[in-house]
Amino acid sequence: MLITVPSLALGVVLALLVGALFHLFLGGGPGRLLLYLGLALAGFALGQWIGYLGNWILFPIGTLNLGMELIGSLVLLVAGYWVSLVKIHPDNNGNDGI
Repeated sequence: MLITVPSLALGVVLALLVGALFHLFLGGGPGRLLLYLGLALAGFALGQWIGYLGNWILFPIGTLNLGMELIGSLVLLVAGYWVSLVKIHPDNNGNDGI
């Protein structure tokens, strides 16, 4: 799997766009924005890698497998959003409890 520098730059820009749009729709502070941007980048890389290993091609743009990258990005974003909804409440003894 050979990724050229322009393809890598396009992939990073598209991943950051997906993460920013996810943040725009769901809201949150700057911490959530960084979380979504990181998850989108990781999902793009994971989707490219899984598409390469499985030889699955969906909406190719040059050396990028855009369809698999978007699927990977959205899966990680939804999973990260779901996990980030967990709130920790201290109990009466001062210990942290879930």
